[in-house]
Amino acid sequence: MNIAWLFLLLAIGTEIAGTTCMKASHGLTRLVPSILLFVFYASSLTSLTFALKKLDISLAYAIWSGLGTAIIAVIGTLYFKEPLALSKVACLALIIAGVIGLNLCGGSHS
Repeated sequence: MNIAWLFLLLAIGTEIAGTTCMKASHGLTRLVPSILLFVFYASSLTSLTFALKKLDISLAYAIWSGLGTAIIAVIGTLYFKEPLALSKVACLALIIAGVIGLNLCGGSHS
């Protein structure tokens, strides 16, 4: 695995952490999650920027946003006890299918 993919994985992980902190901050009224929200998002965007040195933006952004969205939906359901309707599952499957499709189309400009 080359370094660009590692940066993309880091970007996804920190974006997920930032979004989770966003929910935990209760509208920026809790100090620690509010601060961590900005730290994680800054780290995510920085890591994504480094990943874009070697990866196509269409592929990297789709993976970053798509996987982040899917994983946050799972966290919302499991951790924040949000409802999980069949329509939500179907839409998440479409997002994942789109990311896989883009990945199969190629996507590295070394």
